[in-house]
Amino acid sequence: MRVLILHDAVAAHARPDESDVLQQAAHIEGALRELGHSSSRLALTLDLEGARKSIEAANPDLVFNLVESVDRQGRLIHLAPALLDVLGIPYTGAPTDAVFSTSGKLITKRLLEAAALPTPAWRTLEQLDAGDAVPAGKWIIKSVWEHASVGLDEDSVIESDSATELAEALRKRLPALGGEGFAEQFIAGREFNLGLIASPDGPRSLAPAEIVFEGYEGDKPRVVGYRAKWDESSFEYSHTPRRFDFPRSDAALLAKLSALSLDCWRFFNVRGYARVDFRVDNSGRPWILEINVNPCLSPDAGFAAALERSEIPPRQAIEWIVADALEAPRGRSAHCESTR
Repeated sequence: MRVLILHDAVAAHARPDESDVLQQAAHIEGALRELGHSSSRLALTLDLEGARKSIEAANPDLVFNLVESVDRQGRLIHLAPALLDVLGIPYTGAPTDAVFSTSGKLITKRLLEAAALPTPAWRTLEQLDAGDAVPAGKWIIKSVWEHASVGLDEDSVIESDSATELAEALRKRLPALGGEGFAEQFIAGREFNLGLIASPDGPRSLAPAEIVFEGYEGDKPRVVGYRAKWDESSFEYSHTPRRFDFPRSDAALLAKLSALSLDCWRFFNVRGYARVDFRVDNSGRPWILEINVNPCLSPDAGFAAALERSEIPPRQAIEWIVADALEAPRGRSAHCESTR
């Protein structure tokens, strides 16, 4: 089978979170080769007509979609699956509607709230400017569209009960957040993420992982920010390991996190693979932070670690993701078949 790996265009001086997609592409190429498939790569830019021609010239049986942003903008992530839908070519991972509704964090939070799935309270800049009440406590400033913790670090956490003060803090951070951000109530407590994969028996939750904040003393906020993910020289990077071993007393909590993850998979129409991020407050109540469809597949990433702990070999995972893509109700249109 011919597989085209579609990914972000990576600039010469790209940030670590941007260049990581090339490591993912190399990993996928190796797994596909082991499975007996041939592959090629294509970087997606805003030249969508050029991309269409290149994809048609490659004549793939399947596209492995690794696109996380277009023109370095996370808000355009949905262009990749949307283009492939138009071309009628099967592709891995979440469909366009799921990519769009989970990439825009405000859309995600509104949908979670509508589905009665727990997510922390939030305020948009418009709400803050209108003087909406701000419950006293800690808030965290986040990007609406950017992922990989872009623009997020411990100084993103602010203690305030003032809409004016919070709005001012949000405005100051907008350039680092891709131009659009919001304030979310900061949940003090534990942080977990659960990977999900489409197995032959349906969606399966992987081994749950907890981020451990080692040496975080005093008022240092427990945040998995950009430094913790990407700056290998930082304190945060070396002091936020993940763990997979838990005491029996956590069994009920872990079962709840797994159930909520599967609820998100079904509600958002996810396919292929995903990761759901949680905070658990000091009373033991879980809160959904984000649903990451098509999360990082690099061998050193959290999803790969969860696969290993779940005793699923990398090649097996890629085989399942590919099989799920081919079974998805979005194959080539009759028009595309007739013109190929």
